Amino acid sequence: MYKFEVAANSFILQNRIDHYSKFIKQLIAVLFVALIPLISFANEAVPVAEDPILEKRLINLSENLRCLVCQNESLAGSRADFANDLRREMREQMKANKSDEEIIDFLVARYGDFVLYNPPFKTTTLLLWFGPLILFLGATIGLFIYLRRRRTQLEDIPLSESQRLEAEALINKTNKE
Repeated sequence: MYKFEVAANSFILQNRIDHYSKFIKQLIAVLFVALIPLISFANEAVPVAEDPILEKRLINLSENLRCLVCQNESLAGSRADFANDLRREMREQMKANKSDEEIIDFLVARYGDFVLYNPPFKTTTLLLWFGPLILFLGATIGLFIYLRRRRTQLEDIPLSESQRLEAEALINKTNKE
């Protein structure tokens, strides 16, 4: 009798699970159909600047500027919030009829030469221009000195007579095999 009750309970439980899974599938279908009309309210993305000429000028200028957050990405390609703020500031200055040089001067005065991908050649940027060359030359000279010292430290130790005979025996044995 006990096995019959377990089987009956299992059957009832399975029926309830099937009933609820059908109900959930129907509910999902109804919600999907109800949300389809909301798609019709979607609009095309509004361009950031209403003036396409201004936007093109902004992109050309910002491609030569470094994002201060990402540091190895241009200001045009960065999606950081700070980069968005800088682009907005640049748009406002462009609308105020400032030239590209004035905008770059403003950014350099505010953030330093690091904002430029090609910093100017002056005394404060000498390390930026010649630093990699100095490091390369220093590493090359250091390697050369290390290798010369190592060569003089290695001694050529001759084999003793018994070691030489043993080595010849091993070579002869390998040649015969």
